[in-house]
Amino acid sequence: MKKIFCIAIMLSLVCSAQPAIEKGKTEILDFGDFKLHVYNTNDALGNASYIIEGKNGLVTLEHPLFKDNIVEFNAYINRLKKPVVKSIADYHLSGSYADFQSSGVVMAQGMPAFEKGEIYGGMMQNFSKIFGDTIDVRPHGKVEEVPFGDTRNWAGISFAFSKGAASDFPASSILIGDKVYYMHFTPAANVHMNALQLPNREAIDATLAELKHAKASGATTFIGGHGAATGDKNAVDFQIEYLEKVKKTVSEIRTGDEFILVMQMIYKDMVGEESLTSLATNLYK
Repeated sequence: MKKIFCIAIMLSLVCSAQPAIEKGKTEILDFGDFKLHVYNTNDALGNASYIIEGKNGLVTLEHPLFKDNIVEFNAYINRLKKPVVKSIADYHLSGSYADFQSSGVVMAQGMPAFEKGEIYGGMMQNFSKIFGDTIDVRPHGKVEEVPFGDTRNWAGISFAFSKGAASDFPASSILIGDKVYYMHFTPAANVHMNALQLPNREAIDATLAELKHAKASGATTFIGGHGAATGDKNAVDFQIEYLEKVKKTVSEIRTGDEFILVMQMIYKDMVGEESLTSLATNLYK
């Protein structure tokens, strides 16, 4: 629980033709039997939202939290002119799910109880203090819990739910249509991981296990609730190698300052070097 609390505290600090988007940015990936619409909100939390488009219906995943993004996201859904048959709230909650009750809202097993607890509830209260009326924190209404290990079929597309990283919220990784793997953070190549991804040493092994599970899933595209729109196998391979280096370095180096120097030498001129300071604080506290 302490591991999850660290994540909550840090979170609280804080390609084809497409319809016009003003604040966020959307890209569309076509997998043949379904399309993935990736909506990068460009909000203060770096969130991403998704629409999975089947032949006759839509499934939404991770609705935006900020009201201006919600307006854009909902307008985009309307332009697709297909019914929303299911809405998935996984790592991220939003009051906008209240408007999709007719389609049925689902959450991973255990998340409805967790969201009402001190950690997630406290995080959302803090967001309300920071962002005020710009975010939608209405009660989302009734939800169905999907057990880990279950596979559901919505809009003609399979959604396989598995437990996410053990160091994170009790939410789910989701294999979509056997081709797209959703996790909390989009894997990125040649970028230092940040303090949100690794809140403590235990998170190294937990994240490694999750990335190896993602790689073994057979997916070709990897997406997340935070980060760039899409990742690929190369990004997953890079993060696995990176975490193995972090694990080895932490086991051999005694101070955070030395850790930073070693990582700078191993990964010269890599993007996100500024993240090493907060990462070292987490791993050497």
